[in-house]
Amino acid sequence: MSKQTLFDKIWDSHVVRSIEEGPDVLYIDRHFIHEVTSPQAFAGLRKRGIKVFRPEQTLATADHNIPTKDQDKPIKDEKSRIQVEQLAKNTAEFGINYFGLNHPNNGIVHVVGPELGYTLPGSTIVCGDSHTSTHGAFGAVAFGIGTSEVEMVLSTQCILQPKPKKMRINVNGALGKGVTAKDVILYIISQLSTGGATGYFVEYAGTTFKAMSMEERMTVCNMSIEMGARGGLIAPDETTFEYLKTIPAISGRADLPQLIGKWEKLKTDDGAEFDREISFDASKIKPMITYGTNPGMGMAINDTIPEVDDINPDTSASFLKSLDYMGFTPGEKLEGHTVDYVFLGSCTNGRIEDFRAFAKLVKGRKKASNITALLVPGSKLVEKQAREEGLDKILEAAGFELRQPGCSSCLAMNEDKIPAGKYAVATSNRNFEGRQGPGARTLLASPLTAAAAAITGKITDPRKFL
Repeated sequence: MSKQTLFDKIWDSHVVRSIEEGPDVLYIDRHFIHEVTSPQAFAGLRKRGIKVFRPEQTLATADHNIPTKDQDKPIKDEKSRIQVEQLAKNTAEFGINYFGLNHPNNGIVHVVGPELGYTLPGSTIVCGDSHTSTHGAFGAVAFGIGTSEVEMVLSTQCILQPKPKKMRINVNGALGKGVTAKDVILYIISQLSTGGATGYFVEYAGTTFKAMSMEERMTVCNMSIEMGARGGLIAPDETTFEYLKTIPAISGRADLPQLIGKWEKLKTDDGAEFDREISFDASKIKPMITYGTNPGMGMAINDTIPEVDDINPDTSASFLKSLDYMGFTPGEKLEGHTVDYVFLGSCTNGRIEDFRAFAKLVKGRKKASNITALLVPGSKLVEKQAREEGLDKILEAAGFELRQPGCSSCLAMNEDKIPAGKYAVATSNRNFEGRQGPGARTLLASPLTAAAAAITGKITDPRKFL
């Protein structure tokens, strides 16, 4: 039998049928839905008079449009309220498990899935959301789909999908002081560009990822899409199994030993071939920050923005347009540049470890007077844990407020918008023009870099506080 990659093993075992010179019919184990990309899919089912084929394999949560304050009151924004109400109606009608606003399990779909045990190694997972790649941290083939495909999965539990090419990204070595998983993935994207992995499914391998916690691995896999990849995954190991054992829905399963025995085989065979392979040295990675309007425009926090001569001539026009939008110039140093907002949260960095890191750095210090901080847990469970651990008290003493969960300022579909022209250091995944509000200027960074900016009021190397 030929040598297989981890991706091949999972994909091939889920192919229902291969269409000659066409896509595969791929069986989907878990389907996540939210209020933004599902309404048209349900409308399509009604129009055709069909039911959801396997409702027990679909999970719904409201996250994109929900406010992060006063969640016990009606949603003020009419469009957001309608979308959330429609999701409640759709899930009730079609028999789908739904974690609505104020439900103890509510939160961002890519935070809720893993923490409740819905995300399992070796499975195929889809959602009408590009950051579905997050779930690949567990050794799953997980990717985002469009609304018409959401309808396809609801009605058949399958999807038509061409098999992507395979890439392996190796990172080896120990990370330096103040360098986080977010810095690792921002560094990789800065090296490969936002199109560098287009058409590929990426496996992350090497001692650096092996040493990461599950939450750190989720941060890495979450941003696979930002370099054009279809998704990213990491082979499950002892770290994965120990994390899964902490989840009540999994720890109580009688077949858990057999499952782990099966999951232990989920790894790339020695000698299996990838279409492309790249390696990086972890010791070369520093705390990162973006300076432009895509996640590939990143640099070490103490570096300077590249000069025009250092940029590919084919992209120099867009490079200059991006800098003009951001109010920066080639060759400029960003360290010390005043910022206005700090956002901690999103499916990239809205987990308990992110809040612990932020709280640890700001403990005993004070929020800068010029900073508006949006500290938004990724789920009700993260919020509950933060309060149980006393992180809310540490944050309050430093002048911060712990908000309620949701996607929040990641894509500003609620009130958490950054005003035009203002700078935000954000732990989210995208810094496109207007992503956090019309005219907002976003600088992507780690929770540590966000914390350093929050207490100094400017872009600051977090290593100064560690």
